[in-house]
Amino acid sequence: MELLNLDCQGHSLRLEGSMAGWQLLYWNNTPVSRRDATDDFDGLSEHRFELQNQQGETLLCRLETDVQWEPVNIRYRFYMGDQLINHGEHGRELMEKQVPQAPIRQEKRSFSIIGLGALGLKLLKSAKVIKAVMAGASLAAYSWFFSLPFALALIFCLVVHEYGHIRAMKHFGMKTKGIYLIPFVGGLALSDARINTRWQDVCISMMGPFFGLALSLLSLLAYWLTGSLFFAGLSAFNALLNLFNLLPILPLDGGHLLKSIAFSMNSLVGLLLCGAAAAGGIWLSYYFGLALLGFLLLIGSIEVLFEWRGRHQSLLLPLDRYGQIVSALWYGLTVAGLIAIIWYFHGMGDALLGLPLKVLQS
Repeated sequence: MELLNLDCQGHSLRLEGSMAGWQLLYWNNTPVSRRDATDDFDGLSEHRFELQNQQGETLLCRLETDVQWEPVNIRYRFYMGDQLINHGEHGRELMEKQVPQAPIRQEKRSFSIIGLGALGLKLLKSAKVIKAVMAGASLAAYSWFFSLPFALALIFCLVVHEYGHIRAMKHFGMKTKGIYLIPFVGGLALSDARINTRWQDVCISMMGPFFGLALSLLSLLAYWLTGSLFFAGLSAFNALLNLFNLLPILPLDGGHLLKSIAFSMNSLVGLLLCGAAAAGGIWLSYYFGLALLGFLLLIGSIEVLFEWRGRHQSLLLPLDRYGQIVSALWYGLTVAGLIAIIWYFHGMGDALLGLPLKVLQS
């Protein structure tokens, strides 16, 4: 993540780093000093490099920083020779507004099947007609296995859920590419922009199930007003759908939230928590013969592994202790609300409305 960005002789003096102490200092997009990560990083760092002043003299420059994470606070002093040029401090508010800059790299272009696949996927996502085709395929598939009214209700629930993700992305100023429905997989909300804080990841992940909870509550209210079993079924099964998305397994929404909290606490603790969640998911997929869940676990485990390997170079601003508590409470209350709705309809004695709870009890 970008820790500091100062003006130095008309060019940017930019410091990027991670919680583990890895830091890289750039002047005019050229690396001038580096600090490796350590297990006992106390927040204090000193970078030394040489620059020429306007008179052509070579001066030894020194950047001293004190980086603290609980709460986020960065103090700095920049010297050219013996003269103090700049000093100050800033916190989370300024860092969240910064957009990390990637260093300029000259890469050799080569033929890549993966690159062609990524280009093809990008073209696929940009075609509006593909959205309609995939939505039609989802409707046809669900109608074939269930019924047309159930298929329409299921797609409506998926769209509301994904729209919650879209609203969160737009709240953070991210450009979105819309909602894609994938038969027997669900929905997908896409964006070209990248997140730069763990809090953004939490909000984007949780807004889908949160919108789903709101839909179940509105359907419950409609059931109370009309007595229609359609609204009762919509409320109960939509609650089950969103509760499934909150399983702490990547790439589900609950997995993203778990990763954001865990990797903000400590990288090793985060890996252990995510590993425990993956192990539990593997047991579930084996016990119930859920091949799709096993496939999702495989994808999520690979994602966690890659993030673990690159933890010292992470550009994501971690959650502070307050953010971790709020995220956990948001998750817990949403899960509790969805379970309460499922439990309420189970108590009515209707076999169909009691099916979601039987799925959970199994």
